Amino acid sequence: MSKAAFRGGVHPPEHKEATAALPIEWMPVPARLVVPMSQHLGAPCAPLVAAGDRVRRGQVIGSVDAMVSAPIHSPVDGEVTSVGTCLTAGGMRVPCVNITPDAEQDLASFEPVPDGDVRATVRGAGIVGLGGATFPSAVKLSPPKGVDVGTVILNGCECEPYLTCDHRLMVESADRVIAGAKIMAETIGAKRVVIGVEENKPDAIAALRAAAGEGIEVRSLVTRYPQGAEKQLIWAFLKTEVPHGKLPAAAGALVHNVATAAAIADAVELRKPLTERVVTVTGRVARPGNYRVLLGTLVSDLIEHAGGFSGDVGRVVAGGPMTGPALADLDVPIAKGTSGIVVFGPDEIAPLVEGDQPCIRCGRCSEGCPMFLQPYLIATHANRRDWTSAGLFHPVDCIECGVCSYSCPTRRPLLQLIRLAKAAAMAKGAKL
Repeated sequence: MSKAAFRGGVHPPEHKEATAALPIEWMPVPARLVVPMSQHLGAPCAPLVAAGDRVRRGQVIGSVDAMVSAPIHSPVDGEVTSVGTCLTAGGMRVPCVNITPDAEQDLASFEPVPDGDVRATVRGAGIVGLGGATFPSAVKLSPPKGVDVGTVILNGCECEPYLTCDHRLMVESADRVIAGAKIMAETIGAKRVVIGVEENKPDAIAALRAAAGEGIEVRSLVTRYPQGAEKQLIWAFLKTEVPHGKLPAAAGALVHNVATAAAIADAVELRKPLTERVVTVTGRVARPGNYRVLLGTLVSDLIEHAGGFSGDVGRVVAGGPMTGPALADLDVPIAKGTSGIVVFGPDEIAPLVEGDQPCIRCGRCSEGCPMFLQPYLIATHANRRDWTSAGLFHPVDCIECGVCSYSCPTRRPLLQLIRLAKAAAMAKGAKL
């Protein structure tokens, strides 16, 4: 049964019809790969190779001895042409390894992850949250001692407009998603597994239920953004709030994306490292689709494979339009957290507004905020650079879903201002 699962949120136009029914298609190996050494939350990796080195598909080419991190693997057999820096979709410049792939590739083969327990294997495979958060999965599989995590929750909501990569993965690889869920539950000793999918994906719900068998719940949820956010899913299924400053484990839950679950199954059962992911390419391109793409593929090459631009282009966004950054340069690489590339025409984006707009105290941002915050107050103080006053309204609890900016009739840059306040609060020692 479907039901409203959380307070607040919005239901923007879905725009999924162009790709929701299109099977996943492999993108051919591009002529070059630019592999960033930072594709996760936590410590960036240091390159382990140098120009002229030969690399094998699945070989570790970047690593760091830090708990919150994940190694980086070569997506192909090839030669390292250089080690330098590259621009990421988020606008950061990070170390990278540039690889020229061999002309002949066997993408079914790879250097296997060393044998070990589940947590070691997941870390060794470089698995991170593939829903966009990119938190290292091995860390999430290691809850604090004395904390009982009784429920594994998988996020199959894919509530961002335009994106359908998780939808297609659930339809086509439901068995891998279920296998990953079982591995996670066994690893942490959870007795319950529940998968949440928005009701606009009935074929995915049917595929998961057919693969789940006994003991795993597949629940249909109302289509409402941001239904797939971690804390909103926990409330939907457990009716429990994550305590302020605590991780979901404190509420007795472990939350993972469905694509992450499939990657964990591949790592544990096949010893396969994370070297590719499914990316939705849609909007004003000639051939929208869901493409399985090698990590390090340039966005420009992916768009070319999708037939190039169709019509005038106003903006290209990496990820979904609610949270994804607009790209200033198309020669940036696809990374572990890149779920989509959405191309908008000039008539589909709001014109830029010069300067800050006045708040009209309509309350829409507060009504829509799924975290019960007052975005307009945080933003007002942040705009004045009054970080102490902004901190009184709990900016660190913001999940950066973008509902406030979407709801604002005067188009104030609420999310951007809240991010500034959040960063200032964390610099003073506040915890997420």
